[in-house]
Amino acid sequence: MTQPVPPDPSTIEAAGALLRAGRLVAFPTETVYGLGADATQDEAVRRVYAAKGRPAHNPLIVHLPDLAAAEPLVHLDERARLLAAAFWPGPLTLVLPARPGNGISVHATAGLMTLAIRVPVHPVAQALLRAAGRPVVAPSANPSGRVSPTRAAHVQDDLGPAVALVLDGGECPVGLESTVLDLSRPDRAALLRPGGLPREAIEAVLGPLVGPGGDPARPAAPGMLASHYAPAAPVRLDAKSVAPREALLAFGTDVPPGALATFNLSPSGDLAEAAANLFAMLRAADRAGADRIAVVPIPGAGLAEAIRDRLRRSAAPRS
Repeated sequence: MTQPVPPDPSTIEAAGALLRAGRLVAFPTETVYGLGADATQDEAVRRVYAAKGRPAHNPLIVHLPDLAAAEPLVHLDERARLLAAAFWPGPLTLVLPARPGNGISVHATAGLMTLAIRVPVHPVAQALLRAAGRPVVAPSANPSGRVSPTRAAHVQDDLGPAVALVLDGGECPVGLESTVLDLSRPDRAALLRPGGLPREAIEAVLGPLVGPGGDPARPAAPGMLASHYAPAAPVRLDAKSVAPREALLAFGTDVPPGALATFNLSPSGDLAEAAANLFAMLRAADRAGADRIAVVPIPGAGLAEAIRDRLRRSAAPRS
């Protein structure tokens, strides 16, 4: 099993060389740990899908060190440049028209004419991208459809020997995947996936966003499948009371009694703290030996929208 290693200069250089050689490297971002591969190598990208058991029709996000690295890959309009200036580096993914002949593997785009790109802010991710010198696909480093990893140990538990190297950068500070915004059409900006950047911040720059639309069976971006982020135990939402064999995800001071085990996302009701704790506490609740995981309501706007999205998908019927 691959042991996580500290992200010192020598291991980051080694990780960059592994990526260039077509191997898989897990690394921290501000959102979750990513399973990195050279986005220009077909076989490397196929290894990502195989390691995760990911459906081939589910596209990947390409991670880049800065806006300049995006110029040869996608068509950037004024809206994209405004958002990049406001929020990159950071937890925002933009879906844009792909430039022909941009060198990105067709497997990364799932055959679409668009490309999802983002510039992470995490210093380890930035250092790795610059050491690799290549665009890097990096979906969450876990089996497809399961709970995303926010610690290096989660990656080690989930993927083990499928990964050549795991860079341990500690806990991910945001804890939710990036917000995904579709700018592939000039007449609309569509929120495909709420995430670490709240809708309200984007709308302050662009104005109102529309919903995703499209065919849910053929997603335009990651994280759009109905069942996703799922622990092994079934999840029950909007719980007002708890059964004795249930684990509880609580939020705030109103905590229903009687759970087999209780995990409070944020005793003070802080949404940023709740987002950062969500996936780790879902994993902990899943290990508690409960028959089911009950989750109290998560009220509010901002990051609450993304938290509710992850919980709704974690509770969806499994295929």
